Amino acid sequence: QVQLVESGGGLVQAGGSLRLSCAASGSTSGSIFSINTMGWYRQAPGKQRELVASITSGGSTNYAESVKGRFIISRDNAKNTVYLQMNSLKLEDTAVYYCNADVLVVTGVLVKYWGQGTQVTVSS
Repeated sequence: QVQLVESGGGLVQAGGSLRLSCAASGSTSGSIFSINTMGWYRQAPGKQRELVASITSGGSTNYAESVKGRFIISRDNAKNTVYLQMNSLKLEDTAVYYCNADVLVVTGVLVKYWGQGTQVTVSS
């Protein structure tokens, strides 16, 4: 059983910054064998959910073209937490942001887990 809890969303003016956090909780010796890639997705009103950024357990990162140079994803493996530092926010960054974790469970299956989402609203 894995739960992902996001925090850090809110209202910010264009050009400002926010830092999102997502903590994964659950058994580390029972149902969870390891947490592989973690990431952030977002879904804006009327649009499909899209990948914003991801990071592997080894620290390799991937970013959507629209956020390159502005957002930074990081993680603390010891705390099972992933962060998204969002800088130079734009109006089009407004969306619900969802944390994602690819979890290798003890059965050997890689399972995607999702957080409940946190609202990020960028105002002019």
